[in-house]
Amino acid sequence: MTVEPPTSAPDTAARGHARSIVLVHTGDGKGKSTAAMGVVLRALARGWRVLVVQFVKSGEWRSGEQETLEGLGAEWRVVGDGFSWDSEDLEASAALAREAWRPASAALAGGTHELVVLDEVTYPLQWGWLDTDEVIAQIRGRDDRVSVVVTGRDAPGSLVEIADTVTEMRNVKHAFEAGILAKRGIDY
Repeated sequence: MTVEPPTSAPDTAARGHARSIVLVHTGDGKGKSTAAMGVVLRALARGWRVLVVQFVKSGEWRSGEQETLEGLGAEWRVVGDGFSWDSEDLEASAALAREAWRPASAALAGGTHELVVLDEVTYPLQWGWLDTDEVIAQIRGRDDRVSVVVTGRDAPGSLVEIADTVTEMRNVKHAFEAGILAKRGIDY
């Protein structure tokens, strides 16, 4: 089936630039953090100061994007201890999420970074490890120069409501479902 390409621009009520925006990458499909890393790369290419806070991923994993983007100037905080089902002490995992929130909250308020990525923050929100109202208030009240990218499944409605752009990744087929483990260079 072929479709004719559009020949006129979409109609928009107003066109202009915002000092900052909030993007949310959510859904059950793969690619939420990967999409956020693309935004990080763009921001670094423009000379922005970038902070990435990973709330669940373990520092032991040392992802390829971390190594590369830190080398380009991104500040990185990997504070989680991995998958919740691998945790030997979920209260300690919750404490790590609360610890990760401190520098993220300060960066949102302080304007020290033009981009703050809250990678997988939706999970500690869902599990009650972080107060959703507090996180939403911090994002909403952020320094007006700070753009934010939030990733993770099941983004709360209040987060979706304040976001400027929300993308939902939908799982159609995933290698893990066929028993294929995460692949270095593709998945991390």
